Amino acid sequence: MEIAIVVTLLVLGVIFFIVELFLIPGISLAGIAGTLFMGGSIYYAYAKIGSTAGHITLLGSILLLAIAIIIFIRSKVLEKMSLKTDISWKNDPLEKISIQIGEKGVAVSRLAPMGKVKINGNIVEAKTNGDFIDQGTEIKVIQVLKTNVLVERIDEQ
Repeated sequence: MEIAIVVTLLVLGVIFFIVELFLIPGISLAGIAGTLFMGGSIYYAYAKIGSTAGHITLLGSILLLAIAIIIFIRSKVLEKMSLKTDISWKNDPLEKISIQIGEKGVAVSRLAPMGKVKINGNIVEAKTNGDFIDQGTEIKVIQVLKTNVLVERIDEQ
C-alpha cells in the first residue's frame, strides 16, 4: 500500500510540474502542488518504507520528471498550442496619399511636437523639429517619412 501511495504522489507531482512548465508559466499553484506532491512522495518513502526506498524514490522522481519533460517536448502538443500565423500586412498610413515636400496645410491638433495636420484634404500624423505648433496654424511639409510627415510653421511676413 505504501508503494502505491508513493507512486501516486510521484505521478501527480510530475503531472503538476508538466502543467507548470508548459501550460501555466511562472510560479503558480501547479508548481507549488508539483513540489509538494513530489516532496511528499520522497518524504513518505523515507519515513514509512525506509532509506533504500527513499533513495530509489528520489532518483526515480528525477528520472521520471526528466523523461516526462522529454516526451512532452517531443510530442506534437506544443506545436498545436503555438501560434504559426505569418504577418503579411503592415501599417502604411500614407499609402494612398500623395504628399510632396513644400506643400502647405493646417494643423488640426496641437503639434507638441507630434499631432495631426490637414494637407490636400487628408488628415495625417505629423511631427516637428521640436517646435510646438498650435491648432489652426499654417504649416508646410519639409520631409515625407514612411509613417508621417515632418512639418514646420509657415512664418508670416
